[in-house]
Amino acid sequence: MTPRFLILCGAVILALGVAAGAFGAHGLRRLVTPELLDTWRTAAHYQMIHGLGLLALAALWARLAPTPAVWAGGLMLAGLLLFCGSLYALVLTSIRILGAITPVGGLLLILSWLALALAAWRGPNA
Repeated sequence: MTPRFLILCGAVILALGVAAGAFGAHGLRRLVTPELLDTWRTAAHYQMIHGLGLLALAALWARLAPTPAVWAGGLMLAGLLLFCGSLYALVLTSIRILGAITPVGGLLLILSWLALALAAWRGPNA
């Protein structure tokens, strides 16, 4: 994992987050219940926050301990896929069991931020 890879992932995730938000606001409004639309908005919101988190991780890379920084990036990417992905899939398919995956993704997102904190704690005093 490199800062360049994190920037690439963050930028693509943010672009897709904007597209997901627009699709939710304009394309899904008449197709799903208000509750499911709110679920979609939650996924898009978390996607945007964590896309920015990936960019922040890349920007701070030189000040971080490498091993927990790599873990932070990997956990954030996996958490995004599981958390946001399961919510998007739930809305599009109405398969409720997909909601069981969401907390795992949320846990990975929490762990990613803790790994970033550890990376900062152990990082060089640059």
